[in-house]
Parts: sequence; C-alpha cells; structure tokens
Amino acid sequence: MISLAEITAATRALQATADRLDDDGARAPSLLPGWTRGHVLTHVARNADGGTRLLTWARTGVETREYPSLEARAAEIEEGADRPASALAQDVRQSAQRFADAFALMPDEAWGRVVQWTAGARHPSARAADARLTEVLVHHVDLDAGFTPADWPADFTSRMLASATASYTRRADAPDLRIRATDTGEEHGRGEVLVTGPAPALLAWLLGRSPGADLTGAKDIDLPFLY
Repeated sequence: MISLAEITAATRALQATADRLDDDGARAPSLLPGWTRGHVLTHVARNADGGTRLLTWARTGVETREYPSLEARAAEIEEGADRPASALAQDVRQSAQRFADAFALMPDEAWGRVVQWTAGARHPSARAADARLTEVLVHHVDLDAGFTPADWPADFTSRMLASATASYTRRADAPDLRIRATDTGEEHGRGEVLVTGPAPALLAWLLGRSPGADLTGAKDIDLPFLY
C-alpha cells in the first residue's frame, strides 16, 4: 500500500510550487484545457478533503461521501479557482494536513473496508491513498510551473505504467498496446502496437500529458482520455 511518507513528500514538492506563485501566476493557464493553475490547486485541495471523508467512512463505519455529487465537486472548483495565490496555497496546505491526520488515524483493519467513490466505484479504502498520490503527482505536472514527468518518483512511474497499460487493454476504444521503457527495460501489455521510450515519457503520453513526440511508435495513435 502507498505510505503516508510517499504522499507527504509529493505534497511538499507541490506545496513549494504553489507557494512560489503570485496572483498572476495562479491565474495563468494550466496544461488542462479550460483550467487555470487556480483550478488545478483548488481541485487538489478538494481531492484531499474528499479522500479524508473516504478514510473517515472506512475508519468509523459512518457513511461520509467523498463529494455530494460530481456537479458539486465541479462547482467547488469553479468557485475557488480565482482566489488569491496565497489563499490557494493555504488551502492546499491545510487540506493536505487534514488528509494526513485522517491517514494517521486509520487502524490496519480499516484499509480493507470497502467505500464508494462519487462516480459509483467501490474499492477498499486503501485505494484512497493510491489515488491521492496520483492526484498530487500528476496535477503537479499540470501546473506547468517547472515540475515535469521526469520528476516523478521512479517507483510511481513504474507502478502507473503497468496500471495505465492494463486500463487500456480493458477498453474497446483503445489500441492494443505494448509498452517498452528504454531506460528501465520494463515492458507492459501484449498488444501488436509497440511504443517505446523513457518510462516518464511513456507514462506522460498514456495519461494524456504529452503528444508522444519523443516516443517511437506513438505517431498517429489516438488514445482515449484515461486520467
């Protein structure tokens, strides 16, 4: 399972980026279409609160929904996106601390208890730890403020390469992929379409954060959105 130390390290790096932004920087476009950096930071903060509620549900047995609805989540992000940079950074910091506190309170047996995400998926609550790390690391890249896929931890990149490739193999609208990382030697998938390149570049492409120009075999492959 993902450790709190991993999440904390990733969050500290994102927090440092958020703390450097001024108001103009916070309102600048992110890598996500239609979203400013303020949208991304607000989303990261609300995600921490959603994860906190899921962990509380698993720990106490009292249903505590991640969000009231997907529409409510979107509204919260819009409402918070235009705040001053200092308010955005503080929100990220305080919400991350609430998540860390909830994580620390979890007894071992609670990590296996099944809770429900807003979109309807049901998983053991340990998935909330994995999801939080992914949110922080991927959306740090989305800020387009100096942190790139090459900065992702190697173990995260390796885990996500396997997971993302497997996700595509289960989709009828995706090509039958096989991924080979030229820097680590790992290979995932058994499809006929082989794409090769450094592991961070492969993962960025699979997650829709890169057009894949630095990869071999990715040209003209139209990937459906995964994350």
